[in-house]
Amino acid sequence: MTGILQSIKNKITRFLKISDAVARSKAVGTIESEVEEMENIFGVLVLGSFIGMPSPPMQISLDLMPFMEKELILMLEKVDTANAPISQLFSVLDIG
Repeated sequence: MTGILQSIKNKITRFLKISDAVARSKAVGTIESEVEEMENIFGVLVLGSFIGMPSPPMQISLDLMPFMEKELILMLEKVDTANAPISQLFSVLDIG
């Protein structure tokens, strides 16, 4: 009888561990997408003058520039591949 109860307990424990792993994975995915969107919003706020939006005062923009290194590199790569659609496709697919 205790063997059956132990087996049931092990199955329930295994199920709960799998459920926990799935829930954590979904939570991490959601947080990663939110962080990416917040980075995009931050980039638009700081570099908004490039697309015609009002930008923050120059001193604030200059203070925030060190945090924008990744976005500036991405923007320069897009400018380099703007006239070559195949190059842009390879950069999107991260081939190379």
